[in-house]
Amino acid sequence: MSARYEIFQGTNNQYYFRLRAANSEIILQSEGYVTRQGAENGVQSVRTHSPYDRFYSRLPSSDNKYYFNLNAANNQVIGTSQRYTTSTAREVGIESVKRNGPTAPLV
Repeated sequence: MSARYEIFQGTNNQYYFRLRAANSEIILQSEGYVTRQGAENGVQSVRTHSPYDRFYSRLPSSDNKYYFNLNAANNQVIGTSQRYTTSTAREVGIESVKRNGPTAPLV
């Protein structure tokens, strides 16, 4: 299976998107949107910003793990990664979003 975006509605009736890698691992997930169109706009923003390293924030978590945010040009968070056990694994995740983000289809 290839990389893909998925939009789904949470139990709180908000819409979310996630980007899955070809191995089905979630590599980026959004915050909630009031409308499906908002989530679709978020996907488009990932497609626009994901190729560029300057839009990634590399962060440590409170449980001694690592994650990243993908930010828009206005510094608003578009999506957040899973938690990684090493900073090297986090870099692999960023590279996967850079590679798959611009062209993955929305299913």
